[in-house]
Amino acid sequence: MLRYLLALLLLMAPAQAETRAEDRVALVFGMAAYQNVTALKNTVNDATALARTLEQIGFRVDVQMDATREETLAALDKFAFEAETADIALIYYAGHGVSVQGTTFLIPVDAKVLQARDIVAASVTMDQMLAAVDGARKMSVVILDSCRDNPFPDVIDLRDPEVAKGLTTGSGGLAPPSPERGTLVAYAARDGEVALDGTGANSPFNIALRDNMVKPNLEISLLFRQVRDEVLAATGNRQEPTVYGSLPGEPFYLTADADAAGSSEPGVEELAVAWQRVVAADRANLEKSAAAGDSRSLVGLALAKLDRQSTDYAPQEAQALLEQAVAAGDPDAKYRLAKVLEGGLGVDPDPKRALALYEEAAEANIPAALNDMGYFHFTGALGLTADRDAALALFREAAAQGHSEAMFNVASFAANGLVPDLGPKDAADLLYRALRGGSDLALDGLLNNADKFPKETWAGLQAILAEKGLYDGPVDGSFGPGTRRAVLAAYGIFETED
Repeated sequence: MLRYLLALLLLMAPAQAETRAEDRVALVFGMAAYQNVTALKNTVNDATALARTLEQIGFRVDVQMDATREETLAALDKFAFEAETADIALIYYAGHGVSVQGTTFLIPVDAKVLQARDIVAASVTMDQMLAAVDGARKMSVVILDSCRDNPFPDVIDLRDPEVAKGLTTGSGGLAPPSPERGTLVAYAARDGEVALDGTGANSPFNIALRDNMVKPNLEISLLFRQVRDEVLAATGNRQEPTVYGSLPGEPFYLTADADAAGSSEPGVEELAVAWQRVVAADRANLEKSAAAGDSRSLVGLALAKLDRQSTDYAPQEAQALLEQAVAAGDPDAKYRLAKVLEGGLGVDPDPKRALALYEEAAEANIPAALNDMGYFHFTGALGLTADRDAALALFREAAAQGHSEAMFNVASFAANGLVPDLGPKDAADLLYRALRGGSDLALDGLLNNADKFPKETWAGLQAILAEKGLYDGPVDGSFGPGTRRAVLAAYGIFETED
């Protein structure tokens, strides 16, 4: 259940037809024709084949072959804007890459590195790739099939302890990333190891990735486990793909027709149905991962057992699995168990324990938990004393973590002069970011409760929408058809003529 300040109303049917922005977008790089370092054989083949596969499973794909640094940065900037209204944003990079002092650098075709310090100005970093997918509403994915070898052996000696500081090995490969929650980073080889280009037209990693992408109902974490197993088998255990990241509680599929429906913050019942689909499709792998102590698999199995329509419905078993994940310290499990105990979903309600778990999840910076705690403090729920200041502080923490509903909550306070250090422009910025983040609450509040926001806030929002190329009307703080269309466009819905 979403936690919010304004009552959530059903959106009225628009007078004009609407089209939704692409809900899955991808940017594919293939770097082969290097101007100043060794050319690569299979990277363009890999990128071309991967782009076709992504299009086949429902992605809108932008392909960049043999891109210069300027072209790469421009493509990333354009993609970052598109990713904000997508459910899933994915970048695939095939080309040279190298890690220096713990930073991963991806090498455009025009890179010229005469000394080690040139690498910064000549390349694109992993952080820049991550920033480009960061705005996706549900899942961000970066796949690097780039850890082949050091392209600058005469300039950057990875065996030098000063140069190789922060690396896990001195032989080459890429350094491990630290992606944010909801972001998955897949390396073709374990950090610090060099991936194989393959003996055929495509790399072993590329082949395994494409083979598994097209499999229906294969949840993304299980998909990459199967990729790892296939690459290990194909390379005689010489190459082990590795995945980093902290996945959310909602299961994700790369195939478009298998995506679970639901809000950006699905309730336990929605998640239960979504995870039941995973269990039905790949029970063996999920149970194997859970038995090995994988907390996300434990949570997934637990939620599947809360699906009342399933023959697997067993709420007490679900609680036991969640308790196991909680005991392992998993903050998402704490949040999910809190939901179960708060509502008494098939088990005896325990508001006191639920509150303690919500607090622990919030302390671990789970954005939804921070937002929920804000709601509890605002309303005085779960035995708390109503405290607007405490609620606002928690909403602001959640907003800082990118929680779109919390952004709207803070904007609602700020627009009405209830936040001393935030004015109308700040409220407008938060409203825009909430829309881009896919907040149904923000969309509903702005379209159906426009009068709740002062003209100054509306003018600030119009100015932002105009700057982003979404609005061409007067910046006058009035809510008319043009502003309405721009609000919809910021959310990712575009009106078309009848």
